[in-house]
Amino acid sequence: MKTFWLRRLCLGLLLAMGLGAAHALAPADALAVADGDLSERVAAVQRLAASRDSRAAELIRALADERVKFAGERVYIVNGDAATDALTGQPATLPPEAQDAMLNNRLRGALEPALAALDLADPSPARQTEAARTLQRSAFDNPDPAQLPMLDAALATELPASARRALELARAAVLLASDEPAQRLQAAEQLGAARQAAVRPLLEQRLNEEPSAPVKAAIKASLASLDRSLAISSAIGQAFTGISLGSILLLAALGLAITYGLMGVINMAHGELIMIGAYATWLVQQAFQRWLPGGFDWYLLAAMPVAFAASALVGAAMERTVIRFLYGRPLETLLATWGISLVLMQAVRSLFGAQNVGVENPAWMSGGLTVLGDLSLPWNRLFIIAFALAVLVAVALLIGRTRLGLFVRGVTQNRPIASCMGVNTARIDTWAFALGSGIAGLAGCALSQIGNVGPDLGQGYIVDSFMVVVLGGVGQLAGTVYAALGLGLLNKFLEGWAGAVLAKIAVLVFIIVFIQKRPQGIFAMKGREI
Repeated sequence: MKTFWLRRLCLGLLLAMGLGAAHALAPADALAVADGDLSERVAAVQRLAASRDSRAAELIRALADERVKFAGERVYIVNGDAATDALTGQPATLPPEAQDAMLNNRLRGALEPALAALDLADPSPARQTEAARTLQRSAFDNPDPAQLPMLDAALATELPASARRALELARAAVLLASDEPAQRLQAAEQLGAARQAAVRPLLEQRLNEEPSAPVKAAIKASLASLDRSLAISSAIGQAFTGISLGSILLLAALGLAITYGLMGVINMAHGELIMIGAYATWLVQQAFQRWLPGGFDWYLLAAMPVAFAASALVGAAMERTVIRFLYGRPLETLLATWGISLVLMQAVRSLFGAQNVGVENPAWMSGGLTVLGDLSLPWNRLFIIAFALAVLVAVALLIGRTRLGLFVRGVTQNRPIASCMGVNTARIDTWAFALGSGIAGLAGCALSQIGNVGPDLGQGYIVDSFMVVVLGGVGQLAGTVYAALGLGLLNKFLEGWAGAVLAKIAVLVFIIVFIQKRPQGIFAMKGREI
């Protein structure tokens, strides 16, 4: 017992002498971290995390890894069979009576934000932002005023804007539990302006406990403002998701708009052509990982023409060997292409296996664009929207402004007259079908960036693609655009109201009713009145 109180007295004296060393690891701090009352250890960890001292940082990381021992007033960091003095970093001999610095859940909870505060010194902006968000989550879950020095020290350094915003919200969350009404009032206003859903439970909890009428009024105003912001953010998020789905449907349906809309072929293998483009993208990724690892971030640019060419070649082979004998017989093209789709799926299973393969996003497509608080728009989705627009413009220019497009339109409108004018209709059929198939391959390239690639990839898009083409009007690119975006937006808004299954049923019923009232679709084919 005497030894216990003697050690407590020595610890108190060491702490008193070490308070002046705000930016260096003092013996008292090291000993307080390793041994003593639990509250003192937690306070010491928070104090050292705010000190920005390299020796203190090493001690905190070692404690989190359970590599800290102490004997008397000396603290050691253990690395395998070797040991170093925690204060000097010099090699030291570990005494036989050295004890482990024990950890429990409370101390581990204090170590998590402390480690995050240390990570803020990392030169990587991404690492700094992630550390700041960890501190924000910790402050939201357990707002402790003892965290203020650590947060103030972090905010005094150079940080990315996203990391600074997260730390400012963490500080406001801590101040919301302050004893000063003025600080609570300022914190309530700052949290209300954050436009983040995670802030709401914090404000609601404080509203039930708040004794000050002005602060309570400020919290209510912040909650009302937050609800309005969240409603707007939710609507924008749903609209973006709908446009993203619409762009995917547009990519999947553009090729079908040519093979079905312009050529009258019911191509049930269109989904498998999308799948071939996705697998071509995966193969290009594998090639870059093996032979050009330094240029991996640019593999997608090389994969686009490869995916187009792979699907176009398969489509041309389908047209020359099977489909050219079935023009004018849509039911037979449906049955024949359905058989081809089964063959293509089994061929892919035999070559690459039945399991899905993963296609990684390039670094420049990772992450997202944060708008309106915590609403994040993923870069891969934004890229697909831009890519779909680019493909649409290219197809429109090809069909409307090139010699090949002129021949395709001529053969579609009047095959006998086009043949009399010297157009090789059989060759144009092959080129047109290869073009539609190649666009399906580009859709597969884009889809590989938002999900796994497998033999059944195309099955999820074939029905939706036909619905888009029929709803938009057979042979009409403008109708395909309107139908794809309209169905994407309608489906996502209905999902938020009725659920995914009922939304699909409602969209299908809408299409059936619309086609009954307007069989030609949104835009009808232009004909010549006689």
